[in-house]
Amino acid sequence: MSTLKAIPVVTDAAAGAAVRSGEKYQTAQGVSAIKDGIKPRGEIDRRSLSGKPRWLRAPIAMGEGYDFVRRTVREHRLATVCEEARCPNIGECWNAGTATIMLMGAVCTRACRFCAVDTGNPRGWLDAEEPSNLADSVAVMQLKYVVLTSVNRDDLADGGAAHYAACIRAIKQRTASTAVEALTPDFQGVLRDVETVIDSGPEVFAQNVETVRRLTHPVRDPRAGYAQTLAVLAHAKHHRPQVLTKTSLMLGLGETDQEIAECMADLRAAGVDVLTLGQYLRPTVHHLSVERFVTPEQFQHYRAWGLAHGFRECVAGPLVRSSYRAERVLAGNNVGLGL
Repeated sequence: MSTLKAIPVVTDAAAGAAVRSGEKYQTAQGVSAIKDGIKPRGEIDRRSLSGKPRWLRAPIAMGEGYDFVRRTVREHRLATVCEEARCPNIGECWNAGTATIMLMGAVCTRACRFCAVDTGNPRGWLDAEEPSNLADSVAVMQLKYVVLTSVNRDDLADGGAAHYAACIRAIKQRTASTAVEALTPDFQGVLRDVETVIDSGPEVFAQNVETVRRLTHPVRDPRAGYAQTLAVLAHAKHHRPQVLTKTSLMLGLGETDQEIAECMADLRAAGVDVLTLGQYLRPTVHHLSVERFVTPEQFQHYRAWGLAHGFRECVAGPLVRSSYRAERVLAGNNVGLGL
C-alpha cells in the first residue's frame, strides 16, 4: 500500500482488496478516489453513534425483486444512488422494481459532509455506452418511472449536462411511456447547462437544497450554494413551466423551525412544486453528527407547513429521501406513508 498526501492508497481495490472509509484508492478507470467521500479529521465526534430511535429501523434488503434489480444493475454497469448513498429504503424500492440510477460513474468531484459517495477527480472520464446501457436496463426492468441522478462532475466543461441529456433521450427513444425524473447537480449555476437537461424531455427536474441557508456550509461542499440551488430551480421552472420542479431538505443537522419555514418560503418563491423532508443519518464516523432525531409526529407537522406554503406535495417522514416513492408523489397522500 502506498500513500498520497498522508492518505493510504489501495492500488488493487478493483481486484477485491478491502478499502476502509476515508482511504484513498484507485478505481478500475485509474481514478484516485476517497472511499465514502470524507477523509478522517482528527478526533471522532461520537455523538449519535450509540443507536437510533425505533422509527428509523429499516427492513433488511432482500427478496426476489431486490435480487433481480441488483443483477440488472451489475450486468449493465450502472451505479445506483441507492447503494452509493446507503439509502435505508433500498430493499423496499428494489423489491418494487424501481431504482434511482446514478449517472457518470460513482466518483464525485465534491465532498459534501453528509454524503458517502466517493470523492475524486475523474479527469473527464465518461462511459460512452452508458446512455444505451441505461435505456436497455430501464426496458428490462419495465420501469414506468425512473429517477436519474448523478455525481457532480466539475471536471467536465458542461458539468455532464450533455451526457445527462443523452441518457434521458435514450430512455425516451426506447420506452417512450417511461416518465423520467432528473435529479441533477447544480452545474455550478450555469443555466444553459440546466436548459440542456430540461430540453431533453424529463417530466420532473430536481436539484436538492439539502439544508437551510445558515447550515449550507459546512454541510455542503464549498462549490455548492443555497442561492445557487434556488437560482437553478427558479430557472428550470421559468424555462419550461410544464416541468415539475422538486427539491429535498434533510432535517436533524441543527436547523431551527424558523429556518425550515424560511427555507420553504424561499423554495416556493423559486417556483418549486414538490418538497421532500427526511431525517439526516450519519453514513460514517467521518461525516457530520446527527444533532437531533425528528419524530414521525414532527414530520407530520412539517408536512402541514409545506402544504400551507403552497407546495403541490410535501413528502415527509424519517426515512424519506428525495427519490423515495417518486412515482407516487402527486397522489396527495404523502406517498402512502402512515402520517
